[in-house]
Amino acid sequence: MNKLSMKEAILEAKYKKGLKWNDIAKATGQSAEYTCSACLGMNHLDKQQADAVAKMLSLGDEVSTALQRFPHKTWSQTIPTDPVIYRWYEIVGVYGETIKELIHEKFGDGIMSAIDFTIDIDKQEDPKGDRVVVTLNGKFLRYSSW
Repeated sequence: MNKLSMKEAILEAKYKKGLKWNDIAKATGQSAEYTCSACLGMNHLDKQQADAVAKMLSLGDEVSTALQRFPHKTWSQTIPTDPVIYRWYEIVGVYGETIKELIHEKFGDGIMSAIDFTIDIDKQEDPKGDRVVVTLNGKFLRYSSW
């Protein structure tokens, strides 16, 4: 089973069972964000975690095996058209250089890791409209010179 078929099977089973990503994450011992990413094909789980997801969703060994495979991360569109994803491109387009400048000012010449990295997504209730709170936490990696 490839990652796309795995993703579709997982999403269908999750929907049919009425589960939330937090429910599935508890079975893996990982965060909801990481577990969701693995189930969407962009990260992987170890055997025990993958087996737990497959069991919880009543899916077969082929789903567990696919969850354990290392992903090939590709994007099929230059700028996705889904509004939620598109807005992230907008954020980077508008604030990307600002983020880069402030990282360099505070840390020096380097980057924020997307490998040694966590993401947390929360809801903040607000009478003017609920707020989406996204925290990106990546290790600073200094560029080397030689």
